Amino acid sequence: MTIKPGDTLPSATLTQMSEKGPQPVTTDELFKGKRVVLFALPGAFTPTCSARHLPGFVEQADEIKKHGVADVICLSVNDAFVMNAWGREHKTSGRVHMVADGNAEFTKKVGLAFDGSKFGMGERSQRYAMIVNDGKVEKLFVEDAGGFSVSSAENVLANL
Repeated sequence: MTIKPGDTLPSATLTQMSEKGPQPVTTDELFKGKRVVLFALPGAFTPTCSARHLPGFVEQADEIKKHGVADVICLSVNDAFVMNAWGREHKTSGRVHMVADGNAEFTKKVGLAFDGSKFGMGERSQRYAMIVNDGKVEKLFVEDAGGFSVSSAENVLANL
C-alpha cells in the first residue's frame, strides 16, 4: 500500500554521512516536530536525477525554506558513500540533506519501491516528492514511470 496525504511516516533507520563516516538516522530525527520536504529518486549519478532533479532542489532550497520548511532531504536507495560523493559534486552542503536508504527499508514501507533488475539496478525508489509536517504527509507528488514534473522543486515550491 502506498503512503498518502494524512498518513504518518513509518519508522525506519536511514544512513547519512558525518565526519565520523556513515551514521544511522531515524525518521523521527529527520521529521518529528518540523516541516520537511523529502524528494526521492531512482539513483545517484543517473541522468535525470543528476541533470534535473537534485540540481533543481539545490537551486530552490533557500526559497523552499522561506516557506517554513526546516530541511530539504534527498533520499535514494544508494549507500551513504555514494550519496555523500553525489552531494559534494552538486554542492548540496547547507542546502539539501543527502540521506541513504541503502536497504530500501523506508522506500518499501512507504510503498514506493520498484524493481529495476531488468536495468541492472535492483530495487529502487520511484521518483517522488512529499511535504511532511511533524511526521505526517501533507502532500505527495509521485511521478509516472519515466516522468519528471510533479516531483520537481518548482512544483513542490508552488504547492507550499
